[in-house]
Amino acid sequence: MTVFALPAQPAFPDPAHADEDGLLAVGGDLAPHRLLMAYAQGIFPWYNENSPILWWSPDPRLVLEPARIHVPKRLDRILRQGRFRFTLDTAFEQVITGCAETPRCGAHGTWIVPEMLAAYCRLHDLGFAHSIEVWSGAALVGGLYGVAMGGVFFGESMFYREPDASKAGLVTLMRALTGAGFVLFDCQQTTAHMLRFGGFEMPRDEFLFRLERALKLRTPCGPWRLRDGALIGRDPE
Repeated sequence: MTVFALPAQPAFPDPAHADEDGLLAVGGDLAPHRLLMAYAQGIFPWYNENSPILWWSPDPRLVLEPARIHVPKRLDRILRQGRFRFTLDTAFEQVITGCAETPRCGAHGTWIVPEMLAAYCRLHDLGFAHSIEVWSGAALVGGLYGVAMGGVFFGESMFYREPDASKAGLVTLMRALTGAGFVLFDCQQTTAHMLRFGGFEMPRDEFLFRLERALKLRTPCGPWRLRDGALIGRDPE
């Protein structure tokens, strides 16, 4: 398979041209319009400080349906006990920085390089990238961030500094996304961790079909807030 070098304008080849590992293209930039175009086509960036920007569209694709998330009994008990406090979009840069300290599965060193951190902070300022923060008292002990478009949340990374914090954040976010009308959570890569929460693989063609439909849904725009477990945002224009 050919790995394409991206032109200066925000364009991508057909995801069907990705190699067997899912690598589709090399180069380009992390400008907001290019990132949003990539996500809308089922493509995401993942690279480290020693490589150019790499763009991926794996086959199969691991996804979660927010309304069908599996919550282990022990974790559900922790949530009901109120051990953690949760917020949305109040400490985005702190969350992505925490994620940068946690190597992604299969990565050597951090993949959230400074230009990646800056790019997603820009998307956050534009209302597309979001974070859930998990607090113990005044301390940030976990979190998760990703990109939301239509009825899809593209999960990027999570971290924890206290056991169960990121898991509790994931479940709380899923419940909030369900109430707000989101139908798909893109896990990007298959991991045992996400499989335990009900993630399942689907062929890339099916994922792209469902993605196209889900992008047409109208869901709350950012910034988001969490009120009694419900996701509150600006109504789309």
